Amino acid sequence: MKFSKAVVKCRIPILILALLLMIPSVLGMAATRVNYDMLNYLPEDMDTVIGQNELLDDFHKGAFSFLILEDMPAKDAAALKKQVERVEHVDTVLWYDSLMDLSVPMELLPDKLYDAFNTETATMMAVFFDTSTSSDLTMDAIREIRSLAGEQCFVSGISALVTDLKDLCEAEEPIYVGIAVALACAAMLLLLDSWLVPFMFLASIGMMILINLGSNYFLGEISYITKALSAVLQLAVTMDYSIFLWNSYNEQRQRYDDSKEAMAHAVQATLTSVLGSSITTVAGFISLCFMSFTMGRDLGIVMAKGVLLGVLGCVTVLPALILVFDRPLQKTRHRSLIPNMDRLAGGVVKAFPAFLVVFALIVPPALYGYNKTNGEVYYDMGQCLPQDMEYVIAEGKLRNDFNIASTHMLLVDAGLPAKDVRTMVHEMEGVDGVKYVLGMESVAGSRIPEEFLPESVTSKLKSGNWRLLLINSEYKVASDAVNAQIGELNGILKQYDQGGMLIGEAPCMRDMIQTTDHDFKMVNAVSIIAIFLIIALVEKSFTLPFILIAVIEAAIFVNLGLPHYLGQSLPFIAPICISTIQLGATVDYAILMTTRYKTERMGGVDKKQAVHTALTTSIPSVIVSGMGLFAATFGVALYSEIDIISSMCMLMARGALISMASVIFTLPALLLLCDKLIRATTAGMKQPKHPKISNQEAYVK
Repeated sequence: MKFSKAVVKCRIPILILALLLMIPSVLGMAATRVNYDMLNYLPEDMDTVIGQNELLDDFHKGAFSFLILEDMPAKDAAALKKQVERVEHVDTVLWYDSLMDLSVPMELLPDKLYDAFNTETATMMAVFFDTSTSSDLTMDAIREIRSLAGEQCFVSGISALVTDLKDLCEAEEPIYVGIAVALACAAMLLLLDSWLVPFMFLASIGMMILINLGSNYFLGEISYITKALSAVLQLAVTMDYSIFLWNSYNEQRQRYDDSKEAMAHAVQATLTSVLGSSITTVAGFISLCFMSFTMGRDLGIVMAKGVLLGVLGCVTVLPALILVFDRPLQKTRHRSLIPNMDRLAGGVVKAFPAFLVVFALIVPPALYGYNKTNGEVYYDMGQCLPQDMEYVIAEGKLRNDFNIASTHMLLVDAGLPAKDVRTMVHEMEGVDGVKYVLGMESVAGSRIPEEFLPESVTSKLKSGNWRLLLINSEYKVASDAVNAQIGELNGILKQYDQGGMLIGEAPCMRDMIQTTDHDFKMVNAVSIIAIFLIIALVEKSFTLPFILIAVIEAAIFVNLGLPHYLGQSLPFIAPICISTIQLGATVDYAILMTTRYKTERMGGVDKKQAVHTALTTSIPSVIVSGMGLFAATFGVALYSEIDIISSMCMLMARGALISMASVIFTLPALLLLCDKLIRATTAGMKQPKHPKISNQEAYVK
């Protein structure tokens, strides 16, 4: 109670401090770097990651792009090449003329060298940068190259993807927050009992969101998904806490005439309840930290931090705001649109066997769809962008004009004999889908010894430790065909050089597929076990955790099973994150209802009356919470042109509604079915000898 009274007493200093913290928070948020490259989150010990670092350290080549020029004379293309070479952080521009010298007669050049860079209508240059794929410097260079070449120029490659993604995210993200705030506010205006209190909620939550985003500065950087979703998620998930405080304050106002005393008791009650409720949500987000694909850790840490800050704001900033604006809050009270739930509760209790049957019939197809959806995800981040984006157009040109869908880079020991390299290249060019392999042997062929080639040529493709080769493939990144191709190429490589490395977007994506498949199973298991233990401790029961998790997991199966039946493919990160987020965020609905059911049963009420009372009192809170989460995410899902953001928000919005329905209809049925077992395995529960009769008992008669 000391804390509660201190909050009430220091309400003005609390508000002043919160406002002052906005200044460093805004500065910290602006200074936090955002990473738009998903491949950066692969484990550091993978060959593909090690190879990318070797390429940067040894060759001073990091990012890689193809520059496609349409209907441009060779003379103009040569002039443009010189301009591109002068762009800051462009290390090398390879064109067919880059690999020949005056000392090498044109007739000695293999035909594939010329054909690799030219078609009847277009020519292609390979551009290497001395900075990493997602570096801000690389993105600046991409933009400059585009400005130099104009409409005849198309830049492909993952750096171009990252550039376009960054530009689109920066344009959309402020609108995400605006949409989420507007729709969440509309939902609260309708579902709560005051016209003014939603704005108090938003002010309090908004301050905590800014502090959370500002404190990300100490993490160094965050992913673009984290930046795009964290504000929306924090608003949606922590809104419950504000609603609980408001309801508790209204109850205490009926007991105490003094608003300050009423608020002190409301803060005390809220702190106890909200801390217990938030633990499951935090556990859900923390479980993401167990992913070896570290983007999960990025999102998990930021959101766990956001939930804790949401709790802090709910018991400090919000009480201060309510007390300061208490008079206008009371004057703007209105009747909530949520009707009395007594009749609905009675109907659910009477028809509970039917809901058990529905539950039993839904789960098998939902689980089947859920497993199928997990196998139908896509990994190609180009799919998440609008089709009119510059990167998407460039990739289409590359496939259509040059029949190149992906490019691998091969690092082999510089000491490997040229004869062995040529034999290896010949074998690799025989692999299905390999269009050609380009390296020094492409220049020299079999007629010119490498030692006769000028340094201007060899320096581009050979360092002290490594020899660099480019492999162009007809197969698309993240496809089964290219993954099989990479496996076969790796097999050939290891025959000649055990230390050699196959790198590039497609090999990295192959590693990502393997990594995230393991992560999905790991994160699911960790989140379920953690939340199981929390519920077991909170409810002091062995049976209830099984029931509550079964209810929410069934809702998750339905939510993530629907894309399979709707013919939708989700971005790979969506099922992993949504499973844990939906479980952690909505299991609170089930805990709320179950706690009230336990209270009634322990008070001597029979099982049907206990479930009825739990339903009647809990449904309004469940509806407000579920609709708040739905409103905050649904609008963003409809607006966003980035599929990964749109898909995750739609899954969260739909998951909120499905979990809400599951708690209202399925959970009561399972409580009634398992009542005897629950009492036997839950501390403090016993069979009432003389069940109490209440006025609500008419529903059983």
